[in-house]
Amino acid sequence: MHHLPSLRRSILLALSLLSACAAADPGTKAATAGESIGPGVAAAFLTGRFAASQSDNDFASMQFLRALGADPGNTELRQQAFITALLAGRPEAVRLAQMMPDDQTALLLLAGADAKAGRWEQVETRFAELPRQGLAQILQPLLVAWAQAGEGRTDVALAGLSAAPDAQRLRALYALHGAMIADLGKKTAEAARLYRIAVLEYGGTDLQLARQVASWQMRQGQVDEAKQTLATLATASPDINIALDGLQANMSERQIRNAADGIAETYLTLAAALRGQERAAFSLILVKLALDLRPDMTGARLLAADLYENRTKPALALATLDAVPSSDPLAPLVRLRQVGLMDRLGNSTGALQMLDQLAQAMPNRAEIATAQGDLLRQKKRFNEAVAAYDRAIALLGQPPARSSWPIYYNRGIALDRAKLWTRAEADFLLALELQPEQPFVMNYLGYSWTEQGRNLARARDMIERAVQLRPNDGEIADSLGWVLFRQGDVRGAIKYLERAVEMEPEDATINGHLGDIYWAAGRKLEAQFQWRRALTLKPDEEEIPKFEAKLRDARGTTVQ
Repeated sequence: MHHLPSLRRSILLALSLLSACAAADPGTKAATAGESIGPGVAAAFLTGRFAASQSDNDFASMQFLRALGADPGNTELRQQAFITALLAGRPEAVRLAQMMPDDQTALLLLAGADAKAGRWEQVETRFAELPRQGLAQILQPLLVAWAQAGEGRTDVALAGLSAAPDAQRLRALYALHGAMIADLGKKTAEAARLYRIAVLEYGGTDLQLARQVASWQMRQGQVDEAKQTLATLATASPDINIALDGLQANMSERQIRNAADGIAETYLTLAAALRGQERAAFSLILVKLALDLRPDMTGARLLAADLYENRTKPALALATLDAVPSSDPLAPLVRLRQVGLMDRLGNSTGALQMLDQLAQAMPNRAEIATAQGDLLRQKKRFNEAVAAYDRAIALLGQPPARSSWPIYYNRGIALDRAKLWTRAEADFLLALELQPEQPFVMNYLGYSWTEQGRNLARARDMIERAVQLRPNDGEIADSLGWVLFRQGDVRGAIKYLERAVEMEPEDATINGHLGDIYWAAGRKLEAQFQWRRALTLKPDEEEIPKFEAKLRDARGTTVQ
């Protein structure tokens, strides 16, 4: 999902009050729940707690339910069973929610069940019970308005939003939801006015907003304006480009079909704003509440996958995205995300197969060929990577756009590793022409020249500039130390190499370089220590015999 800073800023203004929903965090009471349960359920509780810590919420909920069956009056166990059942999408979550009248997350889930059944008066009553503090201070006016919209009381819903205490402070958020409510209620003039406010506040480059606005424009006969809205989105977020055709083909479809969809959109908006904060756990709960109301909400699935990946749970992220059908307008973007997850899980073969399928279905998309090149390069299949990058560049056409510098940089790396330096050098120089002073390109080219003993003065200038741009990058500091060493400045080289090792202590190449420079400075024992350490840090295969040879020469004996 792509969320603008303006969206976060408008919402986070009120997050200093975030406390009312703290109980919804599954980790909030995990540490204390075990203090009040009896020994007969301790094993199930501890097993469930461990499973929850691993984000295996389905198994965790089963264990907590088992413990709760033996101790049904234990409120802490009920809380844990409810949250894990909600996160796992288990039906027991609703039953448990009915037993927790004071829990706000339970109230939200029950309101969702009422919304799906069309019991809008009950939905409004439940939402009205939310306290006006913490996160609920933001949520409540929006949720109540959507409940009123579900009852067909569009004017009442819009009046309530405009009169809400935070209506001015959260103007963009309330304008967007007001526009969707007016749109659904066929208040055309009011919808147009509120959409204009939302676009002005957000800048029109948020995925959910752009889809809402483009749909509105298309349904109003503003075809060119709708296309421009999506084109602006793709310019601001280039990874959307691969899904642009699908998005344009579906512009006339309503993004919010009913009030239940609007409630799901509310949860997704707040979940996106909270994703990078300390309440990321509650962000995931909000996403689950959104998907409970609207399982086909691809934006929510993309956000859930991001949240799982940030928790180092790529398998859960992949499973979340598996539910997105190929017919979804965002499916190509989802598949590219799945490719990265599959590779991270060690299934590079499956990832490449998925890319091949995408390439067959969308043969003219440079993004797919680029992804193939990136994956093949990471797998050290450099000649194949070069061929993939060649296809991508051919699809991009000429002259190259400034934004295309990464593909030339990455092809240059693949060409270099394929021992095709002349072409590689040309790609690095072109990448710098497209993006002058790009630190990674300057570093790679400068280091390569240093290794070749060429253009040392220019290499040093480039790498020194790269260090200025990225002073905390260990690899760039290593490059500067190495070029200083090649120019005879051993003392300066030691300064930068020691700093590089501090920043990248697990990098075999950098530790090996420090050993080389210590040896040149006459610090023989320290040099041997660095080379031995480098051998323990999983160096590239071609580096291992070099380190071993240096140790043999230093000791006069075979390395054991």
